[in-house]
Amino acid sequence: MEFEEFATARTPALLRYAYMLCGDRELARDLTQEVLIRTLVKWRRVSRVERPDAYVRAMLTNEYLTMRRRKSPTTVTVSYEGIEELCAQASSAEAAYTERAAMMQRLSTLPARQRAVIVLRYYEDLSDAQIAHVLGCRASTVRAYATRALATLRVDMAPRPALVAQNGGGA
Repeated sequence: MEFEEFATARTPALLRYAYMLCGDRELARDLTQEVLIRTLVKWRRVSRVERPDAYVRAMLTNEYLTMRRRKSPTTVTVSYEGIEELCAQASSAEAAYTERAAMMQRLSTLPARQRAVIVLRYYEDLSDAQIAHVLGCRASTVRAYATRALATLRVDMAPRPALVAQNGGGA
């Protein structure tokens, strides 16, 4: 397979994966472009591995993790109040979009490696051993990251009890 064929076939999936990792479309495009450029330069070696797509996905994961260490990206807090109000009147497709946006917001609060584990496990459907290979760690470390990430997400998603005003019980 030539690089052009590979890039044409795999770019949409790589873009989706990068977006799931970083939560920003423009940054996902930048990450994917950077990795594809490096893949082109190393194509002779990359094309000889058993699964070039898995190799390039690992490159993308490493680029994301390295980028997070190199520079802390500026994050802009987005208010979803207006979106939630519109979604109450919108179709189920728009409601699904809101759920995805909320999940992306929750994922963005996780540390980079925990987020990578969650995305690789639930979006890319990789086993712990495969994730460990991509991240360069042990499977037990992957399970520990997943446990911590899921615990954080559960706490974040748990319904919060309404606060009861305590004003002496008088009316």
